[in-house]
Amino acid sequence: MSLKKKLLSLVSALGVLLVPALAFAQAEAASNKNDSQMALALAAGFAIGIAALGGTLGQGRATAAALEGISRNPGAAGRIQTPMILGLALIESLVLFALVIAFLLQGKIILV
Repeated sequence: MSLKKKLLSLVSALGVLLVPALAFAQAEAASNKNDSQMALALAAGFAIGIAALGGTLGQGRATAAALEGISRNPGAAGRIQTPMILGLALIESLVLFALVIAFLLQGKIILV
């Protein structure tokens, strides 16, 4: 089973498990300030976790494709290496943006 199918299965399973919980959700707003603080803390944790996972998968695929291209044509290593490093830097910058967003969400949490 390919990685893409496994990821799709995982997302589908999470959707099936989490969507019915909405039917049992309360119709009222948050009962106290701690509920919204908890949601912000969870959002910060999920944001950085998902960003790290996506960045890792993207960097792995980019590096594997570049190495495969270099192994097939060693003469093109210089032309492949530069765009690969640029792509890896851009992927890493997206993960860092997610880290900044997680810190911003964390800053909205008031510790009692």
